[in-house]
Amino acid sequence: MSLNFTLQRTPFGRLLLIDAEGTRHEGVIPVRAFPITAPQSGLSLVSSDGHELFWLDTLDSLPPDQRALIQEELAQREFIPVIQRLIHVSSFSTPSEWDIETDRGAVRLTLRSEDDIRRLSDDTLLISSSNGVQYLIQDKTVLDHHSRKLLSRFL
Repeated sequence: MSLNFTLQRTPFGRLLLIDAEGTRHEGVIPVRAFPITAPQSGLSLVSSDGHELFWLDTLDSLPPDQRALIQEELAQREFIPVIQRLIHVSSFSTPSEWDIETDRGAVRLTLRSEDDIRRLSDDTLLISSSNGVQYLIQDKTVLDHHSRKLLSRFL
């Protein structure tokens, strides 16, 4: 597939898109359509003023060097730690403190309300902490027994 643009970094580290007409768009932002359920599909390249410049059905449609630039940019913008284990909860009523283990290390979060646990599918959950960080449970069925038991008290 031939792309109608090229991507590069500016000396200040911003993403620069040059379209087929040679127009330069500095500060381009990649935005995933479905960042959790389909992270490799559906990606929009948006100008700094919020207008879509290009739509990509898949990251695989990009050459490796340009795909790497987009993935670096997404890694800087997206921060969703994945919960691997629930260690302890302070209370089964909210607000409660949760000690958890994530793919990025041990964390204590405050769950303000049971409404802060959002089902994305039968087994996938997104949990919002009181400080606005979102945590993902990709598949609650693969959590250990203790974690599933603690989590079930809030679902």
